[in-house]
Amino acid sequence: MTLTLEDRTTGCLVGAAVGDALGGPVEGWTPEQIADRHGGRVQGIVGPFYEEWRTARPIAPYHKGDGHVTDDTLMTHALVRVYERVRDHLDAYSVADHLVPDLIGTPRWIPELEAEALPLQRLFLAEKWIVARLHYGHVDPREAGVGNIVNCGAAMYMAPVGAVNAGNPAAAYAEALDVAGAHQSSYGREAAGVFAAAVAAACAPDATPRSVVDEILPLAKDGTRDAIEAVCEAAAGYSDFETALKPLRAAVAPFDTVGPEYRQPSLGARRPSRLHAIEELPVALGMLLIGDGDYRHTVLGSVNYGRDCDSIATMSGAIVGALYGERAVPAEWSAEVARASRLDLHAPATALAGVAREIFAHDVRRRRAHERAFGALAGA
Repeated sequence: MTLTLEDRTTGCLVGAAVGDALGGPVEGWTPEQIADRHGGRVQGIVGPFYEEWRTARPIAPYHKGDGHVTDDTLMTHALVRVYERVRDHLDAYSVADHLVPDLIGTPRWIPELEAEALPLQRLFLAEKWIVARLHYGHVDPREAGVGNIVNCGAAMYMAPVGAVNAGNPAAAYAEALDVAGAHQSSYGREAAGVFAAAVAAACAPDATPRSVVDEILPLAKDGTRDAIEAVCEAAAGYSDFETALKPLRAAVAPFDTVGPEYRQPSLGARRPSRLHAIEELPVALGMLLIGDGDYRHTVLGSVNYGRDCDSIATMSGAIVGALYGERAVPAEWSAEVARASRLDLHAPATALAGVAREIFAHDVRRRRAHERAFGALAGA
């Protein structure tokens, strides 16, 4: 079956949301701790890690699990709404002019809070940063990401940029770098560009997991490229995520600043560097290769990897969904996540695909105008 832009965009956003919801309840734990808690590997939607989740972690009293999406999906849908307003390519100023007001101005249903609230109230510190810097600090949006902790906070919601630039990884990379400049710097910003490029590459006709990696490697820079190469090389020897969990962690460890104890970061954690990378994107790509395009295997591998596994599964789920459409995502999972989270998982995708078509038409007109102008100048 030939997949349309709508098919791939829906697969991408639904796949990302389901991966997010599956990974949320085991975020921050090791594969061994996850298996001990659940009597084996997670095989689908599970409940919170702690039964008394309201008081278990006072700094983050969120109902993670039971099909609830996390901030990854909330931010992804917020970025879709920005595209709906702007109806053209975005940049760092779009974050200041549209994304920040969306986060602080309109109450929405927050699944993990089980209440309607401003999205800002669910965001963690690295994401609240953009509100503090842009709304209160009036920092130049292009530089606002400098000084934030370097993590996957910007990368986790860049799938819409890839969908808007479907089939054009280089354009997705450039646009995501501009957008993410308001949120992140260093390898956190770089990962946002590379993830968007991966989604764009996955949308191309006849794309495969291997072709996605091959398309993005020439775009990736510094430690991000090295980490992707190392993890994907390690993944090449495995077809089952169970045996690959430790080798993938070992492959990414030299590039990851957080250290072996995810909840006790090292002194050098999340600081800018040209030598390092976030852990989430390389591992997501490694699981993509191990799963060979199978959504269940790819996303469950991402979930059972532990650590920041909701974001890992968000990224790997988005790429598989873009590759093969919504039919790749188990319907029983997507239906339950939509019900439990009280979210329409399809409406954002439908809206984004429509905007992507408009933007492409704008691009064609702009390109032809440039061709005419350059032709006149060059005498062509």
